[in-house]
Amino acid sequence: MITETPQFNEHNKTEYPPMHTAEHILNATMNMMFNCGRAVSAHVERKKSKCDYALPNELTSEQIAKIEEQVNSVIEQALPITESLINIEEAKDKFDLTRLPEGVSSTLRVINIGEYDSCPCLGLHVKNSAEIGKFKIISYGPCPTGFRIRFKLEEK
Repeated sequence: MITETPQFNEHNKTEYPPMHTAEHILNATMNMMFNCGRAVSAHVERKKSKCDYALPNELTSEQIAKIEEQVNSVIEQALPITESLINIEEAKDKFDLTRLPEGVSSTLRVINIGEYDSCPCLGLHVKNSAEIGKFKIISYGPCPTGFRIRFKLEEK
């Protein structure tokens, strides 16, 4: 239990909350479907974004369609997006912390998307998944770090 006021690290990005939240859902979906962990590299922007995954094989068009369908299904569930605080020692047992910056604070902020995903993050997010819009994969294929998925959001 956190009893002191946490001091978070500075966050040097201003994300577009719907796209950033969609990235969380995509990461959870990829890990659930392919056991590949979260993206090894991501570039999240308002108009379009990309995530690279450590996959041993290319995905088929059928698999890509299932990913898109699953992400949209989660979005349509209107899941609440909440945050919680956790001590870094406790977080080590629950999350992969290898991408945290050096000298990270002892308290981490965790973003929860209903029961679908939880991930330490300092970024901006929507309050409900229904605010995201429609998730659309616009291209995919191999990349130097594995397999890249490019996506955008469309108004519903």
